[in-house]
Amino acid sequence: MPRPTRRAALAALALALVAGAAACGAGDDGDAAPGSGSAPAAGDAAFPVTIEHKYGSTTIAAPPERVVSVGFGDQDPILALGVVPVGVRDWYGDQPQATWPWAHDLLEGAKPEVLSADELNVEAVAALRPDLIVGVSSGMTKDEYESLSALAPTLAQSGDVIDYGMPWQDGTRMIGRALGREAEADRLIAGVEERFARVRADVPGLKGAEATVSYVMDETQIGAYGPDDVRGRMLTDLGMVVPDEIAAKAGDKFYSQFSFEQIGLLDRDLLIWITGEPGVAERIKAHPLRRRLAAAAEGREIFLSDMESGAASFSSVLSLPYLLDSLEPQLAAAIDGDPATAVPAAAG
Repeated sequence: MPRPTRRAALAALALALVAGAAACGAGDDGDAAPGSGSAPAAGDAAFPVTIEHKYGSTTIAAPPERVVSVGFGDQDPILALGVVPVGVRDWYGDQPQATWPWAHDLLEGAKPEVLSADELNVEAVAALRPDLIVGVSSGMTKDEYESLSALAPTLAQSGDVIDYGMPWQDGTRMIGRALGREAEADRLIAGVEERFARVRADVPGLKGAEATVSYVMDETQIGAYGPDDVRGRMLTDLGMVVPDEIAAKAGDKFYSQFSFEQIGLLDRDLLIWITGEPGVAERIKAHPLRRRLAAAAEGREIFLSDMESGAASFSSVLSLPYLLDSLEPQLAAAIDGDPATAVPAAAG
């Protein structure tokens, strides 16, 4: 007898889990435990819906009730659209239920299963008995997609963008379609785009300015995010431009990496530093090569706090308004052309 394929085995596992749950639930009072999923209210789209993506297309037959988020940040648009996932994938930051403050209240007390950031654990996803798996920001491989789609309809990113490079607007809209809430997704997108427009209007120096969102790897390596990364797209949403040299170094990746000796590549109209953990900002500021930058000498740097760095890295319909509230005054001070203007301290 031929050996069963991994995909067939996972499909059998999922069916067994569903059957077992149905048997255990027979005769109970029907109340859902926290984190057991929330059935979407009536949406704005008829089912079934079919969504095109990098690995083909996915058809969702009915409004999903047990949604598992395996992307690095996909829980944000899912929650924003009124659905509480039964599982979310951790990323970093040690946040409760792997859900950051801008989204946490939308859990409404539920405690989704937290999946490891280290690997895409198909067996752990199967155990949650999903009827929709969302991996728009997961960077999943074809093999991972096939394994997951044997369990339930699975969303991968568009084939038109680099891994981890799905624009927040497109990701939100894709997830909205899958949940039957595309009109609500469009409303959320319009609201965030309006917020960006207000910042561009209130801080006119942003238009056409060259800027980088940069980070430190270690004592010898630094880098910057490319124009197709979500943090690079944040700059363009603000009216700024990612330098061609940074785009060339990133190539078909979402980031570029180079030695500290090349820090001059970051010396632009505006330099935004992702810190991400305590002590990083102080290390950057103390580095002798950084002190030679005109952007440092003229006050054209912004050091994002841990929370702001997380909001920029998620770049979601929930995190971006949270970020812009504290980022706008920092942008205004850094880009005003007056070195004497102090950039306000990062928030949170």
